Amino acid sequence: MDYSVPCIYGRIKNKKATVKVPGSKSITARALLVAALADGTSVLVGAGLSDDCTTFIGCLESLGIKAEVNGENVTVHGCGGKLPVNSGEVYVGSAGTAARFITALLAFSDGKFTVRSSEQMKSRPVAPLISALSEAGACFEFLEKENCFPFIICGTSSPARRITVDIDKSSQFLSAAMMAAVCAKDGLEICVRGSHGMKYVAMTADIMWSFGVEVKEEGGVYSVPAGSRYKPRRYDIEPDISAACYFYAMNRISGAQISVKGVMPHSMQGDTQFIKLMQGGFDGGVVDMSSFSDQALTMAAVAPYFSRPTEIRGVSHIRGQECDRINAMACALSAMHVRCEELPDGVIIYPSSPSAAEINTFGDHRVAMSFAVTGLRAEGIVIKNAEVCAKTFGGYFDVLNELIKQLTE
Repeated sequence: MDYSVPCIYGRIKNKKATVKVPGSKSITARALLVAALADGTSVLVGAGLSDDCTTFIGCLESLGIKAEVNGENVTVHGCGGKLPVNSGEVYVGSAGTAARFITALLAFSDGKFTVRSSEQMKSRPVAPLISALSEAGACFEFLEKENCFPFIICGTSSPARRITVDIDKSSQFLSAAMMAAVCAKDGLEICVRGSHGMKYVAMTADIMWSFGVEVKEEGGVYSVPAGSRYKPRRYDIEPDISAACYFYAMNRISGAQISVKGVMPHSMQGDTQFIKLMQGGFDGGVVDMSSFSDQALTMAAVAPYFSRPTEIRGVSHIRGQECDRINAMACALSAMHVRCEELPDGVIIYPSSPSAAEINTFGDHRVAMSFAVTGLRAEGIVIKNAEVCAKTFGGYFDVLNELIKQLTE
């Protein structure tokens, strides 16, 4: 579907409004894997059941791990650190988090498994994780392109005691190995190269701790001791800050006072940095978004309305996500006749008055949701193929429509 964004600038009658966003995708995915490996049944409360997370649940069920969805709650019957099957096939679709976490789980499990994906996922980076897991003793047979999905993986529950992971392209490679390490009989030490996305690594360690496993870090080496076991529990999942950020961006450019249910000042999610910028009246300048790169598109969507040029830096890795997001920013801004300059690791955006345009989403949920924000202050913005938001926030445009009614009627 295409979504024509209503311009509400100057038409707001009721500044205050409240919206609800799904549970955090990042937290939900980590909690799903940890609960799946726990010694009993866990309940995840307020889970974010986007397409990505339901794909993850499907992967777990393909591996013999039962998970029951009841509204926003998921009951997961843990396998005690040992998969109930030693062969099978899983489909990770376009869910990058599930793809990486499941791959690490299979690498540290005895058996032979086939992992298939969508066409989009075949081009996303996974080679550094495969290299680390191969060092551990897992064997890969690539069915199409080297170091890419799809592949056959032969795992081992007795991997090498120490491996090295390069996280320059994604910290998920480290998070995946950390969480799955409880399957390694002799424990695991993970040496880290790079420093990308360390707030997400801290999130992973925090969730593991909540389920009874403490990760020790010293000198860039993360250790999961032998005999570590996850304890089943009820686990409450925070609202998705990445989703909440769109509404705080709307506040910044519209003068509205939208609040998001459940968002607290302190969160384990790194994207809170974006909210602080918006609430602090950020008005342009150079901003390193390497630690909250999911909001680079959101920043680009509101940057034309700032009084100074905005230079987004430190996000070269987002070229390898659902699409080349740096290029997608430049394409969307150019389509709206916003002056911008594409950089190797970001973009410079100059103060402008966006004009009517159709926004190509490139199949990327964040492109669709971000540039809808721009359209709230510019006439004639149309988001093409807006349904791609289902990857993380299927009801986004329904929530937006209801919000617009709250603000303008």
